[in-house]
Order: sequence, then C-alpha cells, then structure tokens
Amino acid sequence: MKRLRVRHQTGFTYQGEVTASYNEARMLPTSSDGQFVLHSHLEVQPMSSQHHYVDYWGTRVTSFEILTPHRELSLTATSFVEVADRDHSGPAVPWDELPAATAREVQFVEQAAQTPLSEPAEDLAELARGIARDASDPCAAAAAICRRVSESVEYVQGVTGVGSTAREAWATRKGVCQDITHIAIGAIRAAGIPARYVSGYLHPKPDAAIGETVTGESHAWVEWFCGSWHGWDPTNDIPIGDRHVLVGRGRDYKDVAPLRGVYAGPFRSNLFVTVEITRES
Repeated sequence: MKRLRVRHQTGFTYQGEVTASYNEARMLPTSSDGQFVLHSHLEVQPMSSQHHYVDYWGTRVTSFEILTPHRELSLTATSFVEVADRDHSGPAVPWDELPAATAREVQFVEQAAQTPLSEPAEDLAELARGIARDASDPCAAAAAICRRVSESVEYVQGVTGVGSTAREAWATRKGVCQDITHIAIGAIRAAGIPARYVSGYLHPKPDAAIGETVTGESHAWVEWFCGSWHGWDPTNDIPIGDRHVLVGRGRDYKDVAPLRGVYAGPFRSNLFVTVEITRES
C-alpha cells in the first residue's frame, strides 16, 4: 500500500481578455476499491463560485463560471490518496453466460457499444475476434487483446491530438496513453466484452523513495467486464496497482476530460499542464 500526493495544475492563457467563461473540471479522485482519498482540493483562479456533484459515470465534477475579465484561467488540484494493489483474481463467466451477465445492468450494456473515438479498424476488430476465439474465457481474451495492443502500438507524443480516434492511431501504430486506451477498448468491445475508459495518474517510478517528488502526467487505462471488472494499463502493459490513482470512468475520453468549457473572448488560447507526484509512505 502506498500514500501518494498528486498536484495537477492546468489551465489556459489567452491572447487577449476573456469576459466570461463556463467550465467543468474532473480532476479530483474518489474513494473506490483499492483506493481511499484522504484529502482533495481544487483551487480555481480567478476565484469563482463552485458547484460540486458526481456525474452519471461516478466521477467527481466541479463546475464553475468566471464573469470577471481575465487573461488566464488556472486550476490546481491537490490530492492525497492511499492506494493498494488491486485484486485481479475475480471469477470469470464462461463465454456462453457473458451475454446474459452483460444484459443484467445498464452499466454493462452502455460499455459494450462503440463510440466514435473507440471504433476500431476492421483489421483490429478481426484480430480481437480471433484472439477471443482462442481464449478460454472473456477475462483471458481481454487480457490477451490488451497485451497485443501493447506490443503493436508505440508510445510517441505529438503524433496525435485530443480528438484523434482509435482508427487513426492504429493506422500509424503510434500515440499516447489516451490513444492506446481507445484502441484497446475498441478491440475488447469488438470481441463482445464490455470495456470502459479510466482516467487518472500513474506514479512513473516504481522504486521512488518516500518524500521524493517526481514529474508525472495524466494517465489513462482500460477496465473490462468478464463477470467482474478488471483493470489493465495497456500503455505500460501492466495490471492496475498501487501506483495508479483513479479519477474518472466513462465510455471514452470525452466523458472524463480534466477540463472543458466555453468562453467569450479571443479565439487563440494556450493550454498548460503540469503534474507532480510525491510518495508519502
């Protein structure tokens, strides 16, 4: 078990004066299986009134509006989280029982359908279905699909954008964690297994000393349902463990974007992002 402190700062600088902005932030983790939030806080500058709620997918949301003129919007999320290794030994349902198990609850049905971001290329979908045919059960199939995606796609920054699709990233076999997760989700869904997108943070240094602060970044991984939910990090080809801090879940990135909104002001803006992670114990 580890205790991690995460400091995530993001926002926009504008090339001119913004007269008003309306925003939603999904930057604060929630307590769940294997994770307990000891403290979390979101600071917004310029100061504004805030409204907090939990969205349809179970993610904490901070909505706020700024009605005073400003040239920069800055958000700083600070979280102190206790994280344990997850149990990946949950029971697997047989292939012939998966359709009935999936149809029992809306959450499984909704995570079985493709989205524009996750829709796989035909060759990837066929590859995933072939892996599933050879797998003993849906859990083994999803894990094997994730491993194949990890082997096939290279982590490269700057070749994709926030709106890039799984098809586009698969065509070049390059992308960042968001792209690799969309590819894995699309492939798993193509095999008939519900899968969902998870956003959060990954401590990049397994052997970090207590008190050591390292540069991190927002991260993404996949969870699939095969009788119970299982998590896997296809970017690093590892199971979800005590270095992963979960923030939100959804069908794809659009459901869990850290910051989104609209504003009245100049057309051009520049995004800035920094993440620092400290192991406290």
